[in-house]
Amino acid sequence: MGNEKVRGLKIRMKKQVYITIKEHKKCQKVVKAYEELYKEEDTIVLDAGKYGFVKLQYYNKTYGFDSFVTFTDSKELFDDLWKDWLNRQLLALSKGTPMAEMEYEEIFQCLPAQIQEKLIKKKIYFEKRAKGRVSRKKGLWKRRKDK
Repeated sequence: MGNEKVRGLKIRMKKQVYITIKEHKKCQKVVKAYEELYKEEDTIVLDAGKYGFVKLQYYNKTYGFDSFVTFTDSKELFDDLWKDWLNRQLLALSKGTPMAEMEYEEIFQCLPAQIQEKLIKKKIYFEKRAKGRVSRKKGLWKRRKDK
């Protein structure tokens, strides 16, 4: 790429920027914050370099991944992964109950305040992990000391 001649004309090719370096680094932190999600489900988020990050879901041995979404914004990536994580928790909590037929928001509203608060605290935990404020050591989550 760069400069190319086309029928005697000099054309300057502009490099397409899909994700900034700063946003790429933020997305990397978000991906790391949600690493427990990838162990539980058939979801993975891959670094696609200059194109951003690709979330692959619902793996089928015959056809591969059924769903993929590309992200170039760390906030959108965080919100999407949070929604996936929360929905999985709500499904697990409602399994075998009349709540299983409800929408996710309705399930959340039917939960005891104690469980709602626990789920909200988990979002705060993921936010801190994505900002690099929490690290994992010896199976315990501890606050990272600022340098």
